[in-house]
Amino acid sequence: MIKTDIIIIGAGPTGLFTVFEAGLLKLKTHLIDALPQPGGQCSEIYPKKPIYDIPAYPEILAGDLVDRLMEQIKPFSPGFTLGERAQNLETLEDGTFVVTTNKGTAHNAPVVVIAGGLGSFEPRKPPIGNIDDFEDKGVAYMIKDPEVYRDKKVVIAGGGDSALDWSIYLSDIAAEVSLVHRRNEFRGALDSVEKAAALAKAGKIKLFTEAEVKKLYGDEHLEAVVVEHNDKARGESYVEADHFIPLFGLSPKLGPIGDWGLEIEKNAIKVNNSYDYQTNIPGVYAVGDVNTYPGKLKLILSGFHEAAVMCQSAYQRINPGKRFVMKYTTVGGVTGFDGSVKEAKKEVVQSILA
Repeated sequence: MIKTDIIIIGAGPTGLFTVFEAGLLKLKTHLIDALPQPGGQCSEIYPKKPIYDIPAYPEILAGDLVDRLMEQIKPFSPGFTLGERAQNLETLEDGTFVVTTNKGTAHNAPVVVIAGGLGSFEPRKPPIGNIDDFEDKGVAYMIKDPEVYRDKKVVIAGGGDSALDWSIYLSDIAAEVSLVHRRNEFRGALDSVEKAAALAKAGKIKLFTEAEVKKLYGDEHLEAVVVEHNDKARGESYVEADHFIPLFGLSPKLGPIGDWGLEIEKNAIKVNNSYDYQTNIPGVYAVGDVNTYPGKLKLILSGFHEAAVMCQSAYQRINPGKRFVMKYTTVGGVTGFDGSVKEAKKEVVQSILA
């Protein structure tokens, strides 16, 4: 059983910033996310997409924002359970909660914060009749460990950043990489498109455009795929493959959280926005795009604000009757659980105290 002060479900930008705000209050946090790395959609779907509404950043790439947030929360040493989906919520006699994942990992805390963006993400599967038969037998919808593909024949399908970036990366690891896209034009960053084209020209990537993977073959494990070309005159291509990775993005769903007894409105969790973003279950909060209330704005900066307010309420719930005096970080610095202090610059402090 993993014990902490606050269980945060969702390791996207709002979940990561919740770690920071909780850390300022000396509250320990542990994050659960179905994705294999922190960052949510920003890391998985559009790491190279520019974001324009983050204060102090006229423009910042989504992936870079995640990197900055991870750096910001380092002093507080949060725990992570990644690649596992929050499955069950149980309330114990002492009023604390146990959140158990789909893989049986149990977490215990007096406060639960749902910061799951638009919910948990399910992979968008291509319409191939027997694809379920090859899951974990050569078919995967995300790459967790690139070493799995060393010296293997890999077929990747998709036209976005993930498909391009992984094709480029695996070209130095796999024995053979084939990239299949149903159009001629790719949706990814121009730099990635150019790199993939150069690797295809050099023979390090087999590029199939205006084509789709339509059939999978194999006995106990995937052995080959059939690529069907849009131009019927070109027919089909039989491609030997140890692994097939369709990277068509993720579909957001509330998933098991929708069965926890929370008040739901249009696939979002209703919260009390007049006070602390608490749900109808005392001790369970929802912040970020996953929640709804009158006047809700689905912006990352709105999630940051909600996280800050929520943590003040969580502190009072965890420490009833204990008074906390809020101090500005420009004066107090950022103190981690290991006792280290990152102090504000002297001139800033002096200007505030003057």
